[in-house]
Amino acid sequence: MPAEAEKRIANLPNALTGFRLACIPLVVLCLQFEGRMAAFLAALFFGLASVTDFLDGFLARKYGNVTVFGKFLDPLADKILISLTMIALIPLDRIPLWIVMLIIAREMAITGLRAIAVSEGIVIQASALGKYKTIFQSVSLAGLCLHYAYLGIDFHFLGLMLLYVALILTLWSGWDYFSHFRKLFVRSEV
Repeated sequence: MPAEAEKRIANLPNALTGFRLACIPLVVLCLQFEGRMAAFLAALFFGLASVTDFLDGFLARKYGNVTVFGKFLDPLADKILISLTMIALIPLDRIPLWIVMLIIAREMAITGLRAIAVSEGIVIQASALGKYKTIFQSVSLAGLCLHYAYLGIDFHFLGLMLLYVALILTLWSGWDYFSHFRKLFVRSEV
């Protein structure tokens, strides 16, 4: 690999994305166990990984470290973190299967849509709605990982309520992406 390309890849934002990927097996491992400590550790690792999702993009833009590698890896790491955490919560009865299916199906559809758009020379940027969706998904999953009541707050209930908001935002933003793509695609064919 040429030194210039290696330098562009080896930067703080990409390192944060790598850290997020490294946290995923820890979250899933902790969710294989019952009890408060395992739930706390799962929520801690998930929370740390989620924070890196917001930091890496911010730092990449602020310091001009946006790379093709980072543009590819960052959303992939986010989707893997969210999807595997939701899947690991299913056997614990902390999340309804149908919600997991809808959210993962939406993510796969939007990923496919973006691939089609790129092949046609169309770039579909992340929308504000998509960013809110990610925030609500992350906060809800942290609550569902934590699961137990702390300081008088039922984190399972709170996580579940936020998950329903996240589901609405997920489906709404998915519809928004498809509508936006349709308009761009029709315009590009004219």
